Amino acid sequence: MPLKSATSESILVVDDEANLRKVLQRQLERAGYVVETAEDGGDALHLLDEEEFAAVLTDLRMAPMDGLTLLRRIAQRWPGLPVIMLTAHGSIDTAVEAVKLGAFDFIEKPHDIDMLLRVVAKAVRTRQLARAESGPLPAREGHGRFGIIGTSIAMQRVFEIVEKVASTPSTALITGESGTGKELVAKALHEHSPRAGRPFIKVNCAAIPDTLIESELFGYERGAFTGAVSSKPGRFELAHTGTLFLDEIGEVSTEMQVKLLRAIQEREFERVGGVSTRHVDVRLIAATNRDLAKAVAEGRFREDLFYRLNVVPIPLPPLRDRTADIPALVAHLLQKYTQRLAKPNIEGFDDEALELLSRYTWPGNIRELENVVERTLLFSDGPRIRAADLPAELTGRLGGQSPWSGPIAPVGVTALKDVVRRTTQAVEREMIERALGETGGNVTRAARMLEISRKSLQIKMKELGLRETEK
Repeated sequence: MPLKSATSESILVVDDEANLRKVLQRQLERAGYVVETAEDGGDALHLLDEEEFAAVLTDLRMAPMDGLTLLRRIAQRWPGLPVIMLTAHGSIDTAVEAVKLGAFDFIEKPHDIDMLLRVVAKAVRTRQLARAESGPLPAREGHGRFGIIGTSIAMQRVFEIVEKVASTPSTALITGESGTGKELVAKALHEHSPRAGRPFIKVNCAAIPDTLIESELFGYERGAFTGAVSSKPGRFELAHTGTLFLDEIGEVSTEMQVKLLRAIQEREFERVGGVSTRHVDVRLIAATNRDLAKAVAEGRFREDLFYRLNVVPIPLPPLRDRTADIPALVAHLLQKYTQRLAKPNIEGFDDEALELLSRYTWPGNIRELENVVERTLLFSDGPRIRAADLPAELTGRLGGQSPWSGPIAPVGVTALKDVVRRTTQAVEREMIERALGETGGNVTRAARMLEISRKSLQIKMKELGLRETEK
């Protein structure tokens, strides 16, 4: 059995050819991934309902459900999950269309193993960064606009900017800490513009090595470098007549910034290894969690590129500056995780718990809030979640304030709380170790046995100091 990678991310391989499924499974497992396989789109959707995957690798031509249909289903039910298409040489045009519909990338058969692993690694990294950047979730009616939860004054300013500039072709620069919802704002700009229905192409610049970013953005011609067995369009071409979203633009190297500036200004470029100039019509939106003005002053980011990007600045507030939105966010997350964790008996957080959540500074923004809600639900029996049910580290970061009412927590209660915490951890450790033992160390199957998500199990294992072992 091959060694698992540090992350042991799961990949779903979908192909109606049994031999190819086995080959892909072996190759990916040797690279350290946990691999599940499905012989058609229906089986794939069933597996996606059962567990979390970092990426899907699917054949384009299958029966009865082909790859394009599977892609559309995944885009609807699991937005943000990277889907890589496998295609025969004669189906390149269809594969390009698939990328325009939201596919992460496509690989031509017979595949080159090195290229396959590079694309899969990039897809996994993109998924990991997307999880870290998980901003506000889709808003319920009356709790926000543009699919973003937020009724606070800070978010109303953001909504006003989106409303004014969405219909224009102007370049926008979205800034804010990780987890503030930059991608959701970019989608809102696209979906409320005349380009809605056209391609919305996302590029996470932080997930692409410096040596590959030029070919990713501008494409390459056959023979441009080792492994370039056929020509391939870049993200600028795929976004033609639509919107190109460059996330984490602050991570682009200075050398690449020069080429990017020309493409933005002139709307033209050359593929790597090519000589003909290509022209595109693209609306550009960029995002970063860095202070680009400071980077310009320090010589790490080109001033001319900064001004070209910063035509419409859209700063997003951190969660600590929009605490009025926390009750609505918690209500949405509660609905999401009571369904996922099968805990319909839990009705919500009591007033004291909500007050505690509202007083916290949330350095991890929405991602941290989501983590706390899921973890609290995981070990709560309900029907109401109290302040004492919240994680100890949350209360410990409040500058000594007690989660209970009154100026000082009674010594007896504090001691009891510590006993409960240590007892709970001991029970959790025993249950997790038993599940891992019975599944041979397979985290995915252990999570199923415990009836929690794989991510929740990994978080709990990290808290308890348990390491993933080889299967």
